[in-house]
Amino acid sequence: MKLQKRLAKQRERRRFHVRNRIRSAGRLRLSIFRSNNHIYAQIIDDEQGRTIVSASTVEKSLGGAGKYSGNIAAATRLGTAIAERALAAGIKQVGFDRGAYRYHGRVAALAEAARAAGLEF
Repeated sequence: MKLQKRLAKQRERRRFHVRNRIRSAGRLRLSIFRSNNHIYAQIIDDEQGRTIVSASTVEKSLGGAGKYSGNIAAATRLGTAIAERALAAGIKQVGFDRGAYRYHGRVAALAEAARAAGLEF
């Protein structure tokens, strides 16, 4: 139990460290959440405390609805979709909040797809 608590505390510290650096930059935040089956992304305005744009692989248009969407291909589709929705809302620059996740695999695929679609971070 001690090990689990220590690892959870380390994960929490990593998440807060990344998030606080982005908040101090004064940009909107592209926050992601990764579960075993799906990936979720949202652009958040921390000053007003509200979500401006969101997308997830649960949506039917992004390959969800009962299908496994926890892979790199789904993350790439999600990155493109969130970038298109952000550009439609007039958002061009964001800070990438990877949370406690490493910049690797699905997280990196989502970020690269969003950059390729025109979002700057």
